[in-house]
Amino acid sequence: MRATAILLCLGGVLTVTVNAQRFEQDRFAIGFWVDPPADDRMEERYREVAEANFTLFLGANASRTPETMQRCLELCEQYGMGALLWTGGLPPEQLPEGPACWGYALRDEPNAKDFPALRESVDALRKARPGKLAYINLFPNYANQQQLGTETYDEHVSRFVEEVDVDVLSMDHYPVMKPSGNSRESYGANLEVMRKYSQQRGIPFWNFFNTMPYGPHFDPTEADLRWQVFTSLAYGAKGVLYFCYWTPEGGEFPKGGAIIGVDGRKTRHYEQAKRINAAVKALGPTLMQLTCAGVHRVKPEDDPAALPADLPIAKLDYEHRDFLLGVFTHADGRRAVLLNNYSNHYTSWPTVEFDVDATQVTEVSQETGAEAPVLDDSPAMEGLQVSLDAGQGRLFLLPGR
Repeated sequence: MRATAILLCLGGVLTVTVNAQRFEQDRFAIGFWVDPPADDRMEERYREVAEANFTLFLGANASRTPETMQRCLELCEQYGMGALLWTGGLPPEQLPEGPACWGYALRDEPNAKDFPALRESVDALRKARPGKLAYINLFPNYANQQQLGTETYDEHVSRFVEEVDVDVLSMDHYPVMKPSGNSRESYGANLEVMRKYSQQRGIPFWNFFNTMPYGPHFDPTEADLRWQVFTSLAYGAKGVLYFCYWTPEGGEFPKGGAIIGVDGRKTRHYEQAKRINAAVKALGPTLMQLTCAGVHRVKPEDDPAALPADLPIAKLDYEHRDFLLGVFTHADGRRAVLLNNYSNHYTSWPTVEFDVDATQVTEVSQETGAEAPVLDDSPAMEGLQVSLDAGQGRLFLLPGR
């Protein structure tokens, strides 16, 4: 049984469809960790969040009192964002509600021994607030056995989705991207585990990625941010979450440098996130219609003319090729491919040959979200040239087989 609510929001009408008992995601989630403080500048701060093209507000700082939680929901509704509130120790039946409320965050990075108690909490929240999300975020695949409470990461995620029965699978993974250490392959492996179990359970998955310097991490460039986001999209993520929006205080983050500084000023990451989020937001309606059928890496040493026969792209040639291909099935039966530049340092202009004539292929605009014929970025050259910024992806739709 479903109920549909029509909400007025900035820029138009938002339709939210919810299952009477289970949460169902209707929009692509672009969110973050560490929200602005719930003070006398809340409205200004929430407007800044919305102007950076975020669609989901995770309200930990707002979840201090029922009054600030309610104010968070009102401002998110005003600015057309969904909200996930931390429960703040309140019993489920006392949690604030509102049209913007997607649900409530219960726990971050639980151990497997916590799964039975979390299932009880999820069931209680689902009963008291039907249709709302009971949100729990998992460890990354580099957590140790003591943290996980299982022998392997795969077992941890498998048990979690089975024993806790969540409606969204989520994890945080912060790849190291510097000359002295690079863990991007581990990031992809983590996304593959998320993809596998989200599809087995028929639920979406989200993931946090790194936005700021701390520990072994450099301060990421815009290309580093873009690479993390589009790699997540290639694996079929239905939500990307920045770590962090507001700079957390404490000894672990002496350099600061999140999207907003500890003093409330915008860092360079604000405009970077705004640009990246605008592209993802435009792609979002189409991404929500896609099911990831597989991900294929094209490494520099690979033969550009020897791609697997089942890929929508038959040939991908470039002198310094390094690509990631996310292959999808659209809800309407068409195929889709997200072509990512795997390099987070260099642009790429590959010659692309699809398995159908290019006139049958459309691209989803990262400005408007509309489909348009594929344009050749270098028409004076032989073949179809596709320009990709460092870490960028472009989404193409093809006829079904």
